[in-house]
Amino acid sequence: MITVSDMSFSFSGPKIYQDVNLKLTPGNTYGIIGANGAGKSTFLKLLQGELQPTEGTISIGDSERMSSLQQDHFAFDKFTVLDTVIQGHKRLYEVKTEMDAIYAKPDFNDEDGVRVADLGAEFEELDGWNAEVEAGQLLSKLGISDSVYDTLMGELTENDKVKVLLAQALFGNPDILILDEPTNGLDVQTINWLEDFLADFPNLVIVVSHDRHFLNAVSTNILDVDFGKITPFVGNYDFWRESSELAQRLASQQNAKKEEQIKQLQDFVARFSANASKSKQATARKKQLDKITLDDIKPSSRKYPFINFPINRELGNDMVRVENVSKTIDGEKVLDNISFIGRPNDKIAILSRSDLATTTLMQIIAGTMAPDEGTVSWGVTTSQSYIAKDLNDNFDNQDVTILDWLRDFAEEEQKDNTSLRGMLGQMLFRGDDSLKQINVLSGGEKVRIVLAKMMLLKANVLLMDDPTNHLDLESIQSLNDAVIAFKGSIIMTSHDHEFLATTANHIVEVSPKGVVDRVDTTYDEFINNDSIQNKVNELY
Repeated sequence: MITVSDMSFSFSGPKIYQDVNLKLTPGNTYGIIGANGAGKSTFLKLLQGELQPTEGTISIGDSERMSSLQQDHFAFDKFTVLDTVIQGHKRLYEVKTEMDAIYAKPDFNDEDGVRVADLGAEFEELDGWNAEVEAGQLLSKLGISDSVYDTLMGELTENDKVKVLLAQALFGNPDILILDEPTNGLDVQTINWLEDFLADFPNLVIVVSHDRHFLNAVSTNILDVDFGKITPFVGNYDFWRESSELAQRLASQQNAKKEEQIKQLQDFVARFSANASKSKQATARKKQLDKITLDDIKPSSRKYPFINFPINRELGNDMVRVENVSKTIDGEKVLDNISFIGRPNDKIAILSRSDLATTTLMQIIAGTMAPDEGTVSWGVTTSQSYIAKDLNDNFDNQDVTILDWLRDFAEEEQKDNTSLRGMLGQMLFRGDDSLKQINVLSGGEKVRIVLAKMMLLKANVLLMDDPTNHLDLESIQSLNDAVIAFKGSIIMTSHDHEFLATTANHIVEVSPKGVVDRVDTTYDEFINNDSIQNKVNELY
């Protein structure tokens, strides 16, 4: 259990947190949400003891062990895969290392014998004799072959490193598990396994994620970080979002009868109680939801950007034809003979187990990279706008203000400061924010101004390479809604399950060995169809 009492924190200026009081209990998974810069990562550092509260206290139960997902992917490059996982239990690894060093001594003496006996007793108490077996089981379930257990971490691919570090965090049944963006870099099969693991995990979990599907699957509670406060809510992310919207509607109905408001609340809670997806968490969540009263539901102060993509003309009969595209990068075959046809009204999701493959194909489709072989042919009625995964690729001149950069893409009647400031205001750039230099913007701010550019261009085909990267949940939701409403065609990549599931109607999986192309198929149909997935597996 973690108890936060009257906690305040500041670095030097205004307080990031003011008088926070929380009790986080075992058996629950707490999803932390908040706008970029609200202080989510700072809160995790406070919980882990990397930072100390300016006022108040944060305490955990006696003898409780905390484990967290390592953010530095290079920290264990000189260790083997198996040793890296076991280091998730710091004391166990220390005991193991000291025992191994003593046994390796050429002049083993009586004092060493006494010491190693004491260490052996502690090692057994920590279940150390099963450590390698447990580490191997975790790695196997995460898709890491036993052939690399003795390989140094520095020799692994980035995706495999992420999986090993996740295994490290989960190792040894920690009492408190802290996961900061755990789905980043994971394939859909691994994410599904992690969702099931956390649903059955008996201890306390605290997770930060921008993946709404993941938060909905694992969270029993939401901690909303906003304006220096951390407000707890029962339920998952969708329950928090919809309940706060319900609260806003009820608050605006000043003359509504209390009984009618209570009925709306009861109907709402009943709907969510019936739709929980994980049996163990569903039971716990339903008990909590049943206790909610009208006063427990509070409106959110969150601000959502307004995103809308108008089009300059409707598409004709042809959108795009990709034929026999191949590409080799640094001696590695990234794409091999990729062909598919995009039709008007298609919203195409390009999938791969390699981010390099999807980004390379998006660059070729956008015309910023030439294929080694093959062609990309656009219909004569198409116009395209593109948001690259590497945000710096979107900016030719970094030494300009947001306002001046955006002006270059506006039609003549929109080039005046008033019109542009109005659009920037809709994208949450208020007042003098529009005069910021491009080169000082955060990742989320850069994405929002590129989206504003795409709105100005009015293209009838949008090319989006992982557009939800760097965005907070509110911006992701707004972009999601805009893509659903868009009247043109889209080619996109994304790691956001909810984004793909609610928008894509044509799935293309690419690999160095070819392509699986499924027209008129949703993302969920694609990943849950065994025959399709068997064909996908043959590509890897």
